[in-house]
Amino acid sequence: MNAGKTLFSQLMDCLPWSTFARIVARYHGGHSVQTFPCTEQYRAMAFAQLTYRERRRVRFRDPQTGKTLVFLTNLTAQPALTICDLYKSRWQVELFFRWIKQHLRIKAFYGTSENAVKTQIRIAVSVYVLVVIIRKRLKLDASLYTLMQVFSVTVFEKASIESVILQTADSSEYGTDDNQSNLFG
Repeated sequence: MNAGKTLFSQLMDCLPWSTFARIVARYHGGHSVQTFPCTEQYRAMAFAQLTYRERRRVRFRDPQTGKTLVFLTNLTAQPALTICDLYKSRWQVELFFRWIKQHLRIKAFYGTSENAVKTQIRIAVSVYVLVVIIRKRLKLDASLYTLMQVFSVTVFEKASIESVILQTADSSEYGTDDNQSNLFG
């Protein structure tokens, strides 16, 4: 089983789908099916059984990519397009937090109130933008990740940014660090 999959997906992977298809074919279970095959009906009903929630399945075809997306929801009063918009908004939030994890240095929040979290995120974003501005202004070739790494270990040094970056780039060319023992030397 793949730990990267949802529990529901892992449960469904345990079913013998070839046997399921053979039984459906033997008893003509898919005879008058138009858009909701027996396998998908089983998945939707299994989801409802496991979560004690009502069957709603919303399908959306993305006009830009041509991909068909399927959403299971318990919001029965909302139109399908609203459900799709909600999932799209949720995905944007997920992408934003993924970007934060990849680019900003937030390992833990120092406060737990809404204001504390917002403040910490805003400051982290502003520091990131500051590094972008410095990189552009000084015409540095180093990546933003590299610059953030360099600044994190040299923040108290009394030297120009350019010299610190050049010194770090020179030492990384040789691949050795004077502060560490050489295992193979």
